[in-house]
Amino acid sequence: MQATNENLPPNVIKQLAKELKNLDETPPEGIKVGVNDDDFSTIFADIDGPAGTPYENGVFRMKLILGHDFPHSPPAGYFLTKIFHPNVAPKNGEICVNTLKKDWNPSLGLRHVLVVVRCLLIEPFPGSALNEQAGKMLLDNYDEYARHARIYTDCHAMKPRPKFKNGAISESTTALNVDQTNTSVLSADQKSGATVAALPPSPLATSTNAAAKGGQDQLANAATSTMTETGVSGSTTLPSVPITQKKEIVGLPKQNADKKKIDARKKSLKRL
Repeated sequence: MQATNENLPPNVIKQLAKELKNLDETPPEGIKVGVNDDDFSTIFADIDGPAGTPYENGVFRMKLILGHDFPHSPPAGYFLTKIFHPNVAPKNGEICVNTLKKDWNPSLGLRHVLVVVRCLLIEPFPGSALNEQAGKMLLDNYDEYARHARIYTDCHAMKPRPKFKNGAISESTTALNVDQTNTSVLSADQKSGATVAALPPSPLATSTNAAAKGGQDQLANAATSTMTETGVSGSTTLPSVPITQKKEIVGLPKQNADKKKIDARKKSLKRL
């Protein structure tokens, strides 16, 4: 393939490389260019059917073939996608337009050629028709011509892809990902909170709490029982002591013994 490039002068190859880079960075409206880096002699382009024409909602592929004496001679243009058009040959897709014929100028660039070809879809020239049927139909009955053109578009043309600017789509995607991430985190937190709130008490925690409560009740009952048994006959039972006052519970037997001594002395004094 490199041999093909060698057939073009180095200065032409350099100019083509510059043009192709410019077409890639700032493509004309409705035109996307593709090229093989090893073969600058064939330039491919996908052309969107202009709105308001029978070619709307279709994408048409074409190619420009550059001869060894380009740019002194015009490139040859061909549609690779079948299209019903007065200025496109039905057999091989050759394009007939004055820019690629008598009006060619070596100063015209690839951008100009591609824009002219797309404009041809908007305003055909039946006077220089390569498709005589399409040219005659265009002059005699435009509605019938448009119907045929739309049928070809629906059957053979590619479907257009959504259009985005490179920078805009990158920024939009980044922002969308950030928003989705934040939303996902928030949703996860909300779900976690809802799950925690909805969870029933742990059986282990319930049994532990019950055991602790049971132990506390047993301790309180034992303390009450002890105070009743050691109390003086006929006296009222002392109120239960809170569990937290462990020191007071421990000192109760001593207090009861002292009270017994005092009561015994009182009885002795009464007998005297």
